[in-house]
Amino acid sequence: MAGRQRRKKDRSKEMAEYKQKIRTAKSLMLWIFGGSLAVFIVIIAAAIFNEGVDKFVASLLSINLFYFGVALLVVFASNIMRYPKWELYMKRLGVKISRAKNIMIYLSMYSMEITPGRWGRAIVSYTLDKLTHIRFAVTFPAVVADIFTDFSGFAVISLAAALFIGKYVLLSLGITILLMIPFVFFYFRGPFDLLRKRFGYVTWLKPFLEQAALYFKSTKRIGTGDYLYSMIFTIPSMLINGVALYFVILAFGINVPLALMPVVIFIFSSSLLLGIVTGIPAALGVTDAALIGYLVLFFGNLGVGFALASIIAVFFRIANWWFVEGFGFAALAYTFKYWETPDKRAFSRVYR
Repeated sequence: MAGRQRRKKDRSKEMAEYKQKIRTAKSLMLWIFGGSLAVFIVIIAAAIFNEGVDKFVASLLSINLFYFGVALLVVFASNIMRYPKWELYMKRLGVKISRAKNIMIYLSMYSMEITPGRWGRAIVSYTLDKLTHIRFAVTFPAVVADIFTDFSGFAVISLAAALFIGKYVLLSLGITILLMIPFVFFYFRGPFDLLRKRFGYVTWLKPFLEQAALYFKSTKRIGTGDYLYSMIFTIPSMLINGVALYFVILAFGINVPLALMPVVIFIFSSSLLLGIVTGIPAALGVTDAALIGYLVLFFGNLGVGFALASIIAVFFRIANWWFVEGFGFAALAYTFKYWETPDKRAFSRVYR
């Protein structure tokens, strides 16, 4: 009887936690959505102020929904393309779950693209902990590797495109260096060992230091070859993601020659990197401003003025950010059920 009551109490606690996480996720989404909406309103107001209501409305109504739909499909495909590297990380870390569950957990990461540096993706390690009883610190290296290779992919195509167009090479290199600085603390034990040596006696730090030690032990299981393998999927997927911007531009009647595709890729990658490096949630305002500036600079001779560039930026952000947030949040909501029903068959003997 006592055991049954204890299980019932534990289940009630789990349900309360489950509901609280849903409320937190929804609240975060609403706050960022409100911020994005405010940025979009400012952009639209500035466009109307500069070029007039009539021209702005005419540009907005000129959208070709077929091309915009293609852009959405391209964005979804580019994210799915990177799944094999996630599956490899799970294999290396000894996580054994069905592919269907793994895909849903992988997609749920994209619900956290709005977080600074995309570090909110760590929520999948919590999901895996609840599902498999494999500790958070053991699977977190997969999240770090996923973010690191994504940023590396952005950096590679941004630098390559900058070299191709012969502009902003130093800017792209500088942003890349800034983006990589946080990973020094995730891939080199020196700072952690120093912290443990100096403050290991502090009681409230001991749980953190224990988890960090487990993290560094686990991260060794993902080798250099695995990172190189990941880039085989990451770089093409980032290029395809950039193609989505091309289709959004086409959707508004601007026929950019295919020869200028490297310019489109540069605009896409550089504007997103500029936004990410600021650490602002969803890169609000920064990426939007960069997109508008680049579009006018490079395609002004094709008829892209401030008003049209503003509309293209808004619709590209809808495709590249909020559409991704949409299917990511749907997957996250689905994976919440794993927090209630642990998969005993997935339990790894390696890290009990």
